[in-house]
Amino acid sequence: MILESIGLPFSQVGELLDTLRKRGETVATAESLTAGLVAAALTDVPGASDVVRGGLVVYATDLKAELAGVDRDLLAEHGAVHPRVAELLADGARTRCRADWGIGLTGVAGPDPQDGVAPGTVHLGFAGPGGATVHSVRLAGDRHRVRAAAVRVALEHFADLLR
Repeated sequence: MILESIGLPFSQVGELLDTLRKRGETVATAESLTAGLVAAALTDVPGASDVVRGGLVVYATDLKAELAGVDRDLLAEHGAVHPRVAELLADGARTRCRADWGIGLTGVAGPDPQDGVAPGTVHLGFAGPGGATVHSVRLAGDRHRVRAAAVRVALEHFADLLR
């Protein structure tokens, strides 16, 4: 199970999904750094199909623009790991998957820097009915730990936004 491998309590994700269900809202993801792990974590819980619309895995920079609608000029100027990219990924997930909420993730898992950005740098975008926000964090550990922590932080922050 995905949730076990990243150390996220099953009940915590179940509560997040229940909150969306009670509100009559849906969610979609656009993931680079985590390559679909957030969507996989959400759908690890039975009944997730009530609220999870889908997701985009946009690991390659060009796909961030083509599939999620991230501005090509922004990508050319700042690279793929930037707070505004996370915001636009979230908005792209929301609009392209016709969801109430979008979650976008970009960052560097390591071991090497990407475009001058240090490993462990993660930007999480959230787009919803009231607008968009970005939460940026620095995470420690090897590649697996950074990615797992990014999923945990994204879902915890999203749960907080829904409160």
